[in-house]
Amino acid sequence: MPGMDGLEATRRIVKKNPKVKVVVLTQYDNKEYILSAIKAGAAGFVPKRALGSELVSAIRAVYQGNSFLYPSAAAALIEDYRQQAEGDSYDSLTPREREILKLIADGHTSRQIADMLFISLKTVLGHRAKIMEKLDLHNRTELIKYAMRKGLVNIDI
Repeated sequence: MPGMDGLEATRRIVKKNPKVKVVVLTQYDNKEYILSAIKAGAAGFVPKRALGSELVSAIRAVYQGNSFLYPSAAAALIEDYRQQAEGDSYDSLTPREREILKLIADGHTSRQIADMLFISLKTVLGHRAKIMEKLDLHNRTELIKYAMRKGLVNIDI
């Protein structure tokens, strides 16, 4: 969509008229996008690969006052819930590891974090490695996404 994305359009539509029910039809089918769509106010979620009859079912369900999640979207959310219910690995982080995770997510480099906390770069990298191991994450991007899902980062747009 030119000018804005579907999530922003959903936010604006629902904010302007809360009685309007939005069904998101999208090419994205990952849990982060699904959750973002729901948070934006979507009452239904259907990927573009769905059959026309499934889209019609979604529209009917939402029109009748219900919600609709395409089966793969529901499965992704259920799996995410199960993982969270098994115990959040965040609780296993030390206070220092949590502090470093937040600083990473805020966009600071390892060198900046070392300088801010008056510790060596090697110590920061060691903490980062332990954080990634405990959270089963494999790179800086995954760390930042995790921190965003946990609400550790304020996003000012």
